[in-house]
Amino acid sequence: MKRIVTIQDISCLGKCSLTVALPIISALGVETSIIPTAVLSAHTIFENYTFKDLTDQIEPISKHWQEQKFNFDAIYTGYLGSKEQIEIVKNFINAFRKESNFVFVDPAMADNGHLYPGFDSDFVEEMKKLCSKADIISPNLTEAAMLTGIEYKTKYDFDYIKRIAHELINLECNNIILTGIEIDDKYGNLCYDGKDFSYFTHEKANRKFHGTGDVFASVCVGTMAKGKTLKQAVEIAGDFTLAAIKATLSNPEARYYGVDFESVLYKLTNL
Repeated sequence: MKRIVTIQDISCLGKCSLTVALPIISALGVETSIIPTAVLSAHTIFENYTFKDLTDQIEPISKHWQEQKFNFDAIYTGYLGSKEQIEIVKNFINAFRKESNFVFVDPAMADNGHLYPGFDSDFVEEMKKLCSKADIISPNLTEAAMLTGIEYKTKYDFDYIKRIAHELINLECNNIILTGIEIDDKYGNLCYDGKDFSYFTHEKANRKFHGTGDVFASVCVGTMAKGKTLKQAVEIAGDFTLAAIKATLSNPEARYYGVDFESVLYKLTNL
């Protein structure tokens, strides 16, 4: 059985980060080890949530795993709460990277043209360094613009997307996934390996939901760990995320803080 490790925070209630990554990757038949970077009582869209920083636990966990000679088929990072955590995670990658595994970085730090609260330009610079250690990165368009220094636009053409993708490759990443792209009224996700562009389109949902980026990235990591190509993983992840959104839209009792990915997990179990 393949085994991956994912490093990100965990919300005890809420469909994001580790509460999404763990069940999705496990459903794909991949053993999922975790390093929680923080424990929150609930998703940050709720008021007065509790927060316990676990930065001081990452290095001891890493040291113990090295002593036990554990190995992983993939290293997957999501939301990291500080520049200090990024530095520690870079060291983790150095310790566990092998020719036989891959590093997937979801540079979760911004959306809709703005950084998430608590982040600044210095954080972006540190995230660039983490991306340079990745084999695959999966920024949304806001994150991609910030990583490249290119102006963020809500209206754009394919030349704009190609320019951003080329600049992301210059961060020394081998493969780029740009999520939530809309070109000529076609919505989807684009991947680029430094040579070829592939654009996987699907119908556009009428609403935005929290945590869909985590759903998408987790499916990508899990399917690639099982041997799917980047293109296959992006297509499968896009289809699954859309299926989760549709399930949520059709459920009058759906939670407002995430998508009903649990109801469509069966789509992943036989891949």
